[in-house]
Amino acid sequence: MKKFSSLGIEQPDKFKGDKIDIYDVLNKEIVIQAFKIGPSKFTDKGSGIRLDLQITLDNIDRVLWTGSIILMDQIKQVNTEDFPFTTTIIKLNPKGFKFT
Repeated sequence: MKKFSSLGIEQPDKFKGDKIDIYDVLNKEIVIQAFKIGPSKFTDKGSGIRLDLQITLDNIDRVLWTGSIILMDQIKQVNTEDFPFTTTIIKLNPKGFKFT
């Protein structure tokens, strides 16, 4: 009988690297490699959707998750052929984040 590990099946859209908090990347230049928008497990807060970002910070691959609607709206406007790209995430007052 075959083992699952021998079938060569990999999880699609698997981002690599350790999770990093959005506050740890604020005002720092990062590279956005890829993104995914999907349901959040925290449905009692916000919109119930989540933005997953595959980023590179200081040449290290990381994963960032956020419920920021502004960031989701901005990244959906980026053409696929424009990935990867560099950006900085800044905090808006009183709350919220945006790419610059």
